[in-house]
Amino acid sequence: MSLLEECFLDCPYCGEPISVLVDCSIDEQTYVEDCQVCCRPMVLQVIVDEQGYPQVFAQSEDE
Repeated sequence: MSLLEECFLDCPYCGEPISVLVDCSIDEQTYVEDCQVCCRPMVLQVIVDEQGYPQVFAQSEDE
């Protein structure tokens, strides 16, 4: 498995499906990334499980 994985999610602002690249060498991380469609900042929380598979949760910056 690659250390970088493409993950798919919906923007919490515009609802459009987007993809983000996740660094799976870090077990837990939180960072801000702009939506590729509406350009609004999303807070992404990433958790990588024991098998190396990431889960990505997105929320608006004001939540």
